[in-house]
Amino acid sequence: MRADIITIGDEILIGQVVDTNATYLGKTLNNIGIEVRQIHSISDNKDAILNAFTTAQDQVDLVVMTGGLGPTKDDITKHALCTYFDDSLVFYPEVMAHIDVLFEKYVKVPVNDLNRGQAMLPSSCTQLFNAHGTAMGMWMQKDKTVFVSLPGVPFEMKHLVQKKLIPLIKATFSLPARVHKTMMTYGLGESIIAEKISDWEAALPQHIKLAYLPNLGRVRLRLSARGTEEIVLHKEIDALFTELYPLIGDYIKGFEAELPIEMQIGKALNQKGWTLATAESCTGGALAALFTQHPGTSTFFKGSVVSYATDVKQLLLGVAKQDIERFTVVSAPVALSMARGVIRQTEADVAIATTGNFGPTKGDADVEIGTVVIAIIAPKIEYVETFCFGKHRERNLRKTLNKALELLHNKIAS
Repeated sequence: MRADIITIGDEILIGQVVDTNATYLGKTLNNIGIEVRQIHSISDNKDAILNAFTTAQDQVDLVVMTGGLGPTKDDITKHALCTYFDDSLVFYPEVMAHIDVLFEKYVKVPVNDLNRGQAMLPSSCTQLFNAHGTAMGMWMQKDKTVFVSLPGVPFEMKHLVQKKLIPLIKATFSLPARVHKTMMTYGLGESIIAEKISDWEAALPQHIKLAYLPNLGRVRLRLSARGTEEIVLHKEIDALFTELYPLIGDYIKGFEAELPIEMQIGKALNQKGWTLATAESCTGGALAALFTQHPGTSTFFKGSVVSYATDVKQLLLGVAKQDIERFTVVSAPVALSMARGVIRQTEADVAIATTGNFGPTKGDADVEIGTVVIAIIAPKIEYVETFCFGKHRERNLRKTLNKALELLHNKIAS
């Protein structure tokens, strides 16, 4: 079974909004055995929408589109659907009742005619009721191709996909079994991993494919299998991944569908009864944010001191002025002092500190741009290492975060 994804909106084409909807839809459809043929981003233009429909007609089984379902005049997806299906908009009282409830409960302003227009849908559509918004999803079919229109608001779209669209797809189409599983590795580059596992890769069965997904200090290894029995495919993939541990076991940090690496660290900290704090200079609080984005972090995470300026390192973390003058702020002694300082401030058991120079100038540190020092202090552990990540500021941040998580995992969770 094949599908096209269409995301509608001028804001996508001019780069004002990042198209996360297409990424989510591609992954979700693929996970249930649907091959995505292509993804289009098109303007809020009726001709562009109709051309996309015509291009997809009878070439794919399913077209999923997002956007263009708002109350304003530039939202024309419903009108394009009516033109393509030779249909007309009709009033849905139950949708209007839902809109009235939403406005009374959350908006606190009267419903106007534009909002009432949200209750007008093509007469022949199967309505996908949107409990979280005023724009309903729609399912329509022409010949062999199903067209699905979803709201562009990401959390509304995701709700409809999970609660309405996927069950309807499964009830309508006969889907093949398709299984993906992604192993996370840290600390080795893509080419080195490929060399170490070359014989294993060459022996993969024909219906199982390997993909390398590198990202600045980590590499994800994804196995994809296609067949008739999902349980059998899962067992095959699990057995194949087990064969990798003797080859690259020191660099494997679990699987993508399992706990992310930062929460693996948190789980290990909870098991040991330890807490964590971060002392960050070059990472500017981004390391702490990786932990606190997850629910349950408060069981192990105490806090962070973002000591971006040199005087703040001295004032809040107690870094000695003579160490800064002798070694510079990007040095092993300063990183270790930062880690000790945040332990004093937070009474955490474990601390990780980052100090570095991401550029574009050297600033207070007379070190090469891209130099980063990471220090870890824990019970019976005192560790510090210096890295050189290059001259690209944005890449350096991501490399530093990945390396910090890798080192913490090695010291705490391995």
